[in-house]
Order: sequence, then structure tokens, then C-alpha cells
Amino acid sequence: MATPGQWIAGARPRTLPNAVVPVMVGTGVAVGDGGFVWWRAVLALLVALSLQIGVNYANDYSDGIRGTDDQRVGPMRLVGSRAATPRQVLTAALGCFAVAAVLGLVLVVVTRAWWILLVGVACIGAAWFYTGGKRPYGYRGLGEPAVFVFFGVVPVMGTAYVQTEQLSWTAFLASIPVGLLSCSMLVVNNLRDVQTDSTSGKRTLAVRLGAERTRALYVLCQVVPFVVALAMIAVTPWAALAALAAPLAVTPIRTVLGKAVGPALIAVLQQTGKLQMAYGLLFAVGLAITL
Repeated sequence: MATPGQWIAGARPRTLPNAVVPVMVGTGVAVGDGGFVWWRAVLALLVALSLQIGVNYANDYSDGIRGTDDQRVGPMRLVGSRAATPRQVLTAALGCFAVAAVLGLVLVVVTRAWWILLVGVACIGAAWFYTGGKRPYGYRGLGEPAVFVFFGVVPVMGTAYVQTEQLSWTAFLASIPVGLLSCSMLVVNNLRDVQTDSTSGKRTLAVRLGAERTRALYVLCQVVPFVVALAMIAVTPWAALAALAAPLAVTPIRTVLGKAVGPALIAVLQQTGKLQMAYGLLFAVGLAITL
């Protein structure tokens, strides 16, 4: 039986900025538009966290039963390390998805936007089929595009919508840097595992591109968000506050371009998460200011 600490580790806490940042930024848009509703923002955050933890457990389960995690470079996995049975991890994943579905349904009811149900189904489907099913798209190099959509565009625009009950171009533009920073987390994670993934037959985008091009992709995902934030000055001048997080990008970019491999990239994942949180907070504040 896995310990509580192992279950927490299996939830992959370092990936949780992927859930928190989009909600912060979407809420910043809502505040700026004069439509902030705190309890809807909280529900949106709980939905996002449930989906993030659910997809982490689902990936643990799917990769574990395939044997992909038998030889790991990164943090422990519940199934791969035999700390928990596949059935236990699958139950945890489905439980998280159920929580997200119930909380999401509350937001659907209060907004009366029934089309959000389809978005919710798509989110859960994307979470499961990333490494689940017979033809997981994460094994075919499509993980990064999915992360951009489901941890960028969808949650930022969705969080803003459930509060303001309207779609806006500001929310869409704000979702672009958020999606790219979420992608950078996956890019460095896959760069770390490129050798073991290649051996196990997991054809991630990093495996397809090769290490050098993946390093360039990581830098792109780190730099473009600052370009977008500065470009958004024309829409909302205070969005430029996000540029204050730029120094946090220096060390991880330097490490990645310095040919770091394997365990040396674990620290980069943590640094990327810190950058993501700092950028998200500053960006959200900037979007909220209407002076």
C-alpha cells in the first residue's frame, strides 16, 4: 500500500502550476472586465486542479501497465515503482475526473451555458487519451499541442467566461502565453526522458525532434510569452508587468542550452514551475488593473 507521501508525489505537485496559472490569468481578465465572481473562480480552480491531478494519475496508470516507467530518470511513479496497484491508481484518476465533472456541472448550471458540457467532456477525454487507450496521442508527439489547448486556451477563456459570461479577445490573447508556458513544462519533462522514451517506444515530440531541436523549442516556449505580454500593452498596458518575471527564465534556459541531460533537468522542471507561477501572478494582476 502506497504511503500518503507517495500518493502526493504521484500527483506530481510540480505540475500543478499548469492548473493554477490559467485560472489566475482568466480571473485577471474577469476582474479587468468588471465581472469577477470569487466563488466561480474558486470552483474553476478546483476543476482545473482535479483535472491536472487526474491526468497525472491516469498517465501513471497507463505508462505503468505498458512498462514505460520501469526505467525512470525522474521522480517515482506509483505503478512503475510497484508502490500502488494499477487498479488503485486508476481509481484515483477516475475519482479526480468525477470531482472535476461534478464541480464543472455546477458552473454549467449557474451560467446556463450547456455547451460547456462538451468542453468538459473534451477535457476529460484529452486527459485520458494522452497516454490511455490503444493509440495514445502523447506517444505520437501530440502532447504539446494538446497542452497548449487544454492548459492554455480552454482554462483561461473558460475561467473568464464562467465569471463574465462572455467570450473576449483579451482572454484569448492572454491564453497564448499561458499555454506556451504549460508546454514548456512538458517539453523539458520529455527532454529529460528522451532516451528512455525512445527505448520504450514512446514517440513524444522530443523523441521525434531530437534533443537539440527540443532545447530550441523549450527556449521558444519561454521567450514568446514575454513577447506576447509586451505586445498586449496595446490592449491593456499593465500586462507588461509579466516582464518582471523574465529573470527567472535565465537559469533554466541556460541549463537547457548547456546540454543538460537526465537528472540535471529535474531542477529545470522546478524552475520552470516557479517562472510559470510568477509570470501568471504578474500577468493576472496586470490584466486586472484598469487604471
